[in-house]
Amino acid sequence: MPVLIAGPTASGKSAIALELAARQGGTVVNADALQVFSNWHLLTARPSEQEESIAPHVLYGHVGPKTAYSVGHWLRDIAPLLAGPDRPIITGGTGLYFTALTEGLAEIPETPAEIRSAADARLAAHGAQTLLDELDAATAARIDRKNPARVQRAWEVLQATGRGLADWQDDTPAPLLPLAKAQTLLIDADKDWLGARIERRFDAMLANGAIDEVRRNLPGWNPARPSAKAIGAPELVAHLRGELTLDEARDRAIISTRQYAKRQRTWFRARMKDWQTLPLPATD
Repeated sequence: MPVLIAGPTASGKSAIALELAARQGGTVVNADALQVFSNWHLLTARPSEQEESIAPHVLYGHVGPKTAYSVGHWLRDIAPLLAGPDRPIITGGTGLYFTALTEGLAEIPETPAEIRSAADARLAAHGAQTLLDELDAATAARIDRKNPARVQRAWEVLQATGRGLADWQDDTPAPLLPLAKAQTLLIDADKDWLGARIERRFDAMLANGAIDEVRRNLPGWNPARPSAKAIGAPELVAHLRGELTLDEARDRAIISTRQYAKRQRTWFRARMKDWQTLPLPATD
């Protein structure tokens, strides 16, 4: 039976997945929307070569940095793994991946490039509210209004298809992996405990060469690409361009990571109520 392990960034879910694969067998499958990109290793906390030598890992770093990669792409990539001989141990922090896998995903057509470019320009110039104001009421009530990427996606769908995202979602087909056919584990991390781990992890990234990794991505840097959303990347790009000191970039990246973790925890608690939870740190 497949195993699903979800949790916020820096909560230790990858270590749990690896330990399970090492002890009981299985392939660790990535369910993190940023760990799919080949240009990031340190900043997205992808498994190390040593960890990958302990158990098979798939869907990590298999997408080029200029490629648009959606949850639909991920579902197509994971489908054959669900039917393969090895038990998949699917782990990550992208809640949308897990809900699409276990609840189904509406088959929405691809967004034309000109609509995405228009959305990128409006978001950069005026913020997400200008897009949110144009959404249909059902979609605006359903999406995460504080997440600019979700707002932009909903606006693009409406512009490209003439139908609101909520309408598409209501026509969702059957899921690839119904929740009843999987073992689930959701890490419920204490905010303060997680915040301390986020800070220590980012400092370790810096010590291990994260600035050099960002420097390799500077040529042709485009903040509109999905791969550019790696947390810490925009801040370290600003540092390398002389716009921020390293301390300022570090502090902003840690704040961004904590905000991201908060959004993850909110999603998990709202959308994954039927999952088995693991409180961390453990209490007596």
